[in-house]
Amino acid sequence: MSLLSFVLVQTRAFAPHPLFESRSGGAGTYIQSTTVDSEIAKSSGNISSDWELDCYSRPVLVDGKKLWEVLITDSTGTLRICESLPSNRVNSRELRRVVEDAMEISDVKPSTIRFFRGAMFNMINIALSEIEVVARPSRCTFALASWLEERNRDVYPQMTGYKPSMANPDGLGSAFLDVRTPVKLPDALRGEKYAFVALPLAEFRPGGDISSENIGVGRLCPVDLTLPADAFVQGIVVLTSRAKALASWLAGTEVAGFKADLRRRTLTMEADISTQYLVARLNDIQRAEGAAFEEGKDQLNGLHFVSVQENENENPAGFWLLREIPPGL
Repeated sequence: MSLLSFVLVQTRAFAPHPLFESRSGGAGTYIQSTTVDSEIAKSSGNISSDWELDCYSRPVLVDGKKLWEVLITDSTGTLRICESLPSNRVNSRELRRVVEDAMEISDVKPSTIRFFRGAMFNMINIALSEIEVVARPSRCTFALASWLEERNRDVYPQMTGYKPSMANPDGLGSAFLDVRTPVKLPDALRGEKYAFVALPLAEFRPGGDISSENIGVGRLCPVDLTLPADAFVQGIVVLTSRAKALASWLAGTEVAGFKADLRRRTLTMEADISTQYLVARLNDIQRAEGAAFEEGKDQLNGLHFVSVQENENENPAGFWLLREIPPGL
């Protein structure tokens, strides 16, 4: 079944700005380990070989010093490992030890470990360089983001020494003082047409028509089961004769989300840790559609999708269910 055969809400397709024209024409139950500063959780389900990692200070003081934690999960959220570190032992050697210990505990070893925090890039990169995994700087850490939201909401405020003023207001996902200049997409990867569309959220639930079997080289982020089942997920369809090439390129860039910037009148794509690509410019009608796109994202905690197809009758060469990560993580 082609994607667009079950798109129920589709707005006007739009071509890119002339700039882009071709020159050629579940969370588990925690098990307290033997050490007081480490927690392990496994829920029912299959652990993925795609892991996600964070190492950062939390809004809690312990004996007058910041609490540092290493969080490790897999892309499904099935595996959860949390270990706190003394502030004088926050280094690449100690982080590598925590990761290696996690690999010993897990039934499934990681092939890839993603991490989103640019401030910790060097330390994490060094720690992972001596482990047989692929280290990917990426904001596609959706299970990790959900876990951090949960801990910021339910765990840290209950801890002795909690300091809400220490929360990170300008963390991942923040648009505050975003002065980045979007990078132009490579000529060979520009779509001929784009369309704002929507799909029922039920399509991404068990029994829905969208699964890993029909998304090409794409990926599906975890879906919050508490979201209303009758909701619609906003998305973007890219129609291009170079669908396979564009989808393969997107898979390699760690595409993390799309944003309709209403002030700048642009459609942009977020990738890796901080890169932003200019996809298209929006006229007045498209700007209104972009506003609906952003409103729909807000209603579903940032959930949205992008599909890359040759035409309306073909299955996607790549389909990504994405989530815009909130600030303050």
